[in-house]
Amino acid sequence: MQEQIQAKNEKRSCTILGISIWRLFAYFIIYSFLGYIIETLFAIITKGVWECRQSFLYGPFLGIYGLGAICIILFSKYFNKNNITLFIGGYIIGSVTEYMISFLTEAILHTGWWDYSNYILNVNGRICLLYSFFWAILTIFLMKKLNPWIDKMIEKIKTKMPIKLIKGIILVIIIFLAIDCLLTCYAQQQFIIRMVIEKHIEMECYEEILEEYNKTYGNKTLDKVINTLWNDKKMIRTFPNINIKDKNGNVIFIDSLLPEIQPYYLKVFDK
Repeated sequence: MQEQIQAKNEKRSCTILGISIWRLFAYFIIYSFLGYIIETLFAIITKGVWECRQSFLYGPFLGIYGLGAICIILFSKYFNKNNITLFIGGYIIGSVTEYMISFLTEAILHTGWWDYSNYILNVNGRICLLYSFFWAILTIFLMKKLNPWIDKMIEKIKTKMPIKLIKGIILVIIIFLAIDCLLTCYAQQQFIIRMVIEKHIEMECYEEILEEYNKTYGNKTLDKVINTLWNDKKMIRTFPNINIKDKNGNVIFIDSLLPEIQPYYLKVFDK
């Protein structure tokens, strides 16, 4: 009954594969936040440190989980038959999502946020068997337990608050995330330019990077703004696993170039 009411309400607004844009925005916000929590706990367990696992400069959100959850929920009607089909569907969708985000990040920003080159059965260091397996397990939990509960909570909130207020809150958060994303792209671009030139990293387009470096850091105002808001410590603490590839294809983790900066907030225990 509840699913019928939800479907009826969502037919009234713009939808994608039967799910309203507003609900998809809500999913992105919720699952990006939950992803940040999961990855933070994972880092504590595996590394013994509390390090930043957010996608953006500001706000506790990990966008790959939000995007991955949306893709899984949207296409789940094609494979949500039993746990086996959910496992296979989640494995494929999670892997494709992770690969595409890694590819686009490198293509647009010339950086990487993770590297699985040392993991067994990896594809270009972007995805690997282990983490694709995690995506598959998370998909079963998401579709069988978590998302039905999230949907119930959303419907309950809709009975307690005016729909316009709910949409207003969602819109404000989405706009914040969009601005945060743009600032993140710019800050990361300038950080990489700074590291390439100041640490003398050999890149394919070194001359173009040098030209951009002189243009940006030759401007006293821009130089001051960047080094105040997005200095080396801020960038390493926010993106501890950020890396680039030199002209020979070698992966260079930026924190190795700045050993004086602690790439995590707190050491919880010795690994």
